[in-house]
Amino acid sequence: MTSADRRTLPACPGFNIQTLGLMFISGFFATNAFDLWGQVISPGIGFASLSPHGLARSLLGSLGLPKGDFAGYFVHLYLVGLIGYPAGWLFLFAPVWNRVAGGTHWLLPSALYGFGLWVFAIGGITAIAGLPFFLNFTGIAWVALAGHVLYGIVLVAILRLIGRSPD
Repeated sequence: MTSADRRTLPACPGFNIQTLGLMFISGFFATNAFDLWGQVISPGIGFASLSPHGLARSLLGSLGLPKGDFAGYFVHLYLVGLIGYPAGWLFLFAPVWNRVAGGTHWLLPSALYGFGLWVFAIGGITAIAGLPFFLNFTGIAWVALAGHVLYGIVLVAILRLIGRSPD
C-alpha cells in the first residue's frame, strides 16, 4: 500500500481539536448535500421529500425525551450530521476498511458507508422510533438511500480535500 493510499483511508485518528474540526467541517458539507438533495432537489423533480428532523423527533419522543422542532433539528444537524456520522467514518468504518480491504479507491468505501448509514437510520432508528421498518420501502426510503450515499461520498471527499498534506 502506498503512502497516498494510506492517506486516502486513514488509520484511526487521534481525538483532538484538529480531528474535531475535520469532523465538523466535513459533516457540515455532507449534511448540507444530504438536505439539499432530500428537501430541495428530490421533491423538485417529483420524488419524496425527506424530513430527517422529523425522524429525530420521533426517536426522541419514543425515548421519552423532549421532541420539539428545536430538539429534532439539533439531533439531525449537530449530533448526527456534525458529530455522529463523521465519527463513525473516522473511528470505525475507515480503520476497519483499511485493515480488511485497504488500498482501494476512496469512492467505494465512502458509498458503502453511506449505504450503511441508510440501513442504520431507515432500518434501525425508524424501528426504535416506532415507525414502519424501512418506512415500508416507500419513495422516502429510496430518496433517503440516495441521500445517505451522497452524504458518505461528500463527507469523505471533504475530509480528503482538507486533510491532505501538501505534496
